[in-house]
Amino acid sequence: MTCEVIFDLDKRQEELEKIEKIMSRADFWKKDQEEITRLSQQRASLEEKVDQWQNLRKDTEDARILAEMAVEEDDKATLDEVENDINRLQKEIKGLEFRSLLGDPDDMRNAIVAINAGAGGTEAQDWVEMLFRMYTRWSEDKGMQIKVIEYLPGDEAGIKNVTFTVVGAYVYGYLKSEHGIHRMVRISPFDATGRRHTSFASVSVLPEVDTDIKIEIDDKDLRIDTYRASGPGGQHVNKTSSAVRITHLPTGIVAQCQNEKSQHRNKEMAMKVLKAKLYEAEKGKLEQKKQQDHQSQKDIAWGSQIRSYVFNPYRMAKDHRTNVEIGDVERVMNGAIDLFIDAYLRLKVKG
Repeated sequence: MTCEVIFDLDKRQEELEKIEKIMSRADFWKKDQEEITRLSQQRASLEEKVDQWQNLRKDTEDARILAEMAVEEDDKATLDEVENDINRLQKEIKGLEFRSLLGDPDDMRNAIVAINAGAGGTEAQDWVEMLFRMYTRWSEDKGMQIKVIEYLPGDEAGIKNVTFTVVGAYVYGYLKSEHGIHRMVRISPFDATGRRHTSFASVSVLPEVDTDIKIEIDDKDLRIDTYRASGPGGQHVNKTSSAVRITHLPTGIVAQCQNEKSQHRNKEMAMKVLKAKLYEAEKGKLEQKKQQDHQSQKDIAWGSQIRSYVFNPYRMAKDHRTNVEIGDVERVMNGAIDLFIDAYLRLKVKG
């Protein structure tokens, strides 16, 4: 099977031509701003995909010609150079194939991630910190940026809950696979008797709502509370009531932020989180009848963990949706979760 078939190049070029015809019309820029933004983004995305394929095809042909010349001239140095080029091209093709699994319009968005400790006290709070570190390592390895919005430290160790944004290309598309309950089994370092403990943490992943999506919120439907922040941030955090909690009264949805320096910035970030939650809630209503949403609701219920991380009596990380297992659980905790993400996305595409 050729790469053209895998990435459906002909279909994407056809879609791009249709959009360009629409945008070339004289009355296009008189359309609704939302429609202009949507089509502009769609065109940019298609142009990127087509250009990537064209560049890969050119580089592959160049490597083939260079290899043939090197073989004829018995040029080992050039053959080594071609081998490096081929390895690079294989990685790029694999990356494009991975991107082809991300077809939802929200997949290209940034992500808002919230991790909350389940039952288990200090052990569960330590588990939240371990997961936060895992996603931080994964993001850093991908060149993505993390910004903490809300951080509540544990009573003795760890984190009770943390909310953060991850900024980068297709972040939500990747991290939506992490939405659900994560279970850890280990000998607890906080148990003097050395017993094995099972801890749970919930991971919630939402697409960050951009300005091109309008979420209408009436001011009278909001209750805004300020309070003193309790997380890291220096003396200023604890001396002023700069933290903001916003409650959307009709739905009961709550968003809060405490890590910015000013109350104004905290309110701005909390509103962004609230809009994302309202957007996801509305999207969930529209898709409620679909079987995949029934499965999603099952996935996020306590006792229906999506993945287990076992440190004792054996060492293994296993995703219960795809049955993918990795024996090196320490490597997973250092951010090596791509195998889980890839398997989940392929499963969703198969339906």
